[in-house]
Amino acid sequence: MSLICCHHGLVMTVASGKEFIATKVTGKVESLYLRGSEGIYGLPEVLIGNEVSSSLRHLRNLKFLDLSANYFGGGQIPEFIGSFKQLSYLNLSNANFSGVIPPHIGNLSNLKFLDLASEPYSYNTMMLDDMSWISGLSLLKYLDLSYVDLSKAQNRDMVFYMMPSLVKLNLGSLSNSSTTLANIKHLDLGFNYFKGQFPGFFKNMTSLESLDLSYFDFSLSWNSTNFLSMIHYFPRMHLSDCGLQNMHLSPNHLNFTTISILQHLDLSWNLIEGRFPYALTNMSSPLSLDLSSNKLNSSVPIMPNLLRLDLSWNNFERIEDVRIWRQCHLKELSVSYNHFRIKLIDSPKNVSECSQYAFERLNLQESLKGPIPESLGRLRLLEELILSDNQLTGPIPESIGRLAALTVLDLSNNHLTGHVPTSLGRLVSLKLFKAGSNSLNGTIPVSIGQLTKLRELNISINSLEGVITEAHFANLSMLKYLAFFNSKLTFNVSRPLPTWFQKMSVIDFLYLSHNNLTGPLTNLPNKGSVDVPDDFTKRLSLRNNLFNESIPISLCRWTDLQYLDLSRNRLTGRIPEFLGNMRNLVTMQLSSNQLSGVIPNSIGKMKALNSLDFSGNQLTGPIPPSIGALNFLSYLILSHNNLSGRIPTGSQLQTLTDSSIYCSNNEDQTTMHTESNKVWFYMDIMCGFAAGFWGVIGVLLFKKHWRHKLFMFAEETVDKIYVAVVLRVDKMKRGRESA
Repeated sequence: MSLICCHHGLVMTVASGKEFIATKVTGKVESLYLRGSEGIYGLPEVLIGNEVSSSLRHLRNLKFLDLSANYFGGGQIPEFIGSFKQLSYLNLSNANFSGVIPPHIGNLSNLKFLDLASEPYSYNTMMLDDMSWISGLSLLKYLDLSYVDLSKAQNRDMVFYMMPSLVKLNLGSLSNSSTTLANIKHLDLGFNYFKGQFPGFFKNMTSLESLDLSYFDFSLSWNSTNFLSMIHYFPRMHLSDCGLQNMHLSPNHLNFTTISILQHLDLSWNLIEGRFPYALTNMSSPLSLDLSSNKLNSSVPIMPNLLRLDLSWNNFERIEDVRIWRQCHLKELSVSYNHFRIKLIDSPKNVSECSQYAFERLNLQESLKGPIPESLGRLRLLEELILSDNQLTGPIPESIGRLAALTVLDLSNNHLTGHVPTSLGRLVSLKLFKAGSNSLNGTIPVSIGQLTKLRELNISINSLEGVITEAHFANLSMLKYLAFFNSKLTFNVSRPLPTWFQKMSVIDFLYLSHNNLTGPLTNLPNKGSVDVPDDFTKRLSLRNNLFNESIPISLCRWTDLQYLDLSRNRLTGRIPEFLGNMRNLVTMQLSSNQLSGVIPNSIGKMKALNSLDFSGNQLTGPIPPSIGALNFLSYLILSHNNLSGRIPTGSQLQTLTDSSIYCSNNEDQTTMHTESNKVWFYMDIMCGFAAGFWGVIGVLLFKKHWRHKLFMFAEETVDKIYVAVVLRVDKMKRGRESA
């Protein structure tokens, strides 16, 4: 989790128990982005606390505030948020707030975006008891109150009349209402239900363009079978996961006059099966149709006006049923996850083919088998081609080089063989090329150096070989993701990383593990100030190579790094102090090298650190106490070094009880004394048990008279217990008989 402000930084506790530290504030803070996210390894990176700290109230100049997707433990939204008079964007959604939403938010007269949505089925529920304060937000354009309890809210039906700027409204718990929202363009009523007839207030919503009724329980409505013939249609309709079946889409239950207005229809995640619904083929103006996650398996008709079609996650078995070579007007087609039994073949010559295809995006992920047909080269307007996770065989066809508009090409996780085609260099618009986890061989063509817009390149886990030269990558200045692990490629063997590596100033993901690369790490990419937004984990992985000498000072430029793995190399020297400046680092792996010296005290500054492995080195001295400040550390390995002293105590370190994390190190006298005390403690217990046991058993063995008395006493005791039980049972039986 990072703190982003408009000027430098600040020291602040945003949620109780978690502190964010940066440099001193030198200007007005206008934006605060602390949205929770999914971090490395899928672990959540969220704020955790019972309330929002009052220290936030001092940021009077805030215009943008996002605390969404965090965990505030059922606390209430603080009233002081209503004092941020300049705020135009406020997102507190899915942050586990509860209780009444404070009306003080109505003081934010400049607000244009307000998201207070909760998650469905959450234990923490927010509610509104009076909605009149919302009318004070005269500039508001976006309002999301999904899963906010409005059942007891006063002024619910009148308040939206007083919001002339409102364009998009999400209400997740509306039930029945008579509200007329004359200016609304986008209305989301997902996860609702309407008992009885469908409300008529939609008729007067003349500006409405999009209506979302997804996750409706139509079974609660009156005459649910004819429900689709009674609702009011708008250009964009979302009816996902409503339990709709084929009978709901039959001509008997649809009014073709009312559905003619439809341009975008979402029927995904329903129960439509078998034949393609006939009623949909008669729609006069559909532009987009989503039928994914149903059970269709028959031939798809040609719909001349249709531009986007999603048939993913259905039961199609033959690629011919999709009629891919006859869909002349489609711009986007997705038929992923259908598991076709028949191969995708070249377009047949005995059918009426298209003179030109309109395809811009084609997704056939996890559906195909056999070779990639040369005919794909005819899709000249194609921008995205996704063929990953299939059972494709054979070579990558040279005809791929004809797709001049292509920006995304994903061929990963197949069984492709042969060379990477030289025609790939003609795809000058390409931004992403993934062909990892195949059986490609030969060398990487030098023509790849012509892809100046390339941002992501992954050709790992293949049988590629040869030498990588400056001609391959010197012009790829936009490259942010490079993965070459598990290959036979070499970068000028017996030399350092080539100097042209330094020109990759914006790279964020560099994965060259398992390549037998040698030399010092003297030419790592120079991280510059130029950046391109992305969703990549900031990662540097050079694991299992033959790099030597010390960790270079140039690494200090990677201040936003999240994952660092230099393990299983031949690095020497000390662990540098500057690593402590990597405040965003979550994982640091330096194991199995020849590092020496002490662990730097600056390690305690890496507050986000979750995994730390220094094992298999030659480190000496005590473990720095600052490591106890790493509150999120859950994986620590310091074994097989020459360290001394104990592992420092800390709130998180106390949970790391595995003895292997510190084995094969030098233990100090205190530790040895403690271990010695433990040994004597257990020996005392053993001796006490032995003395007590044999003190009784031994006497009985040698004293026959005592043994006889003990057995007689035990026999008499058992007899007395038996007689008492029998008398008690007999008494209970007589009591039942008399009753």
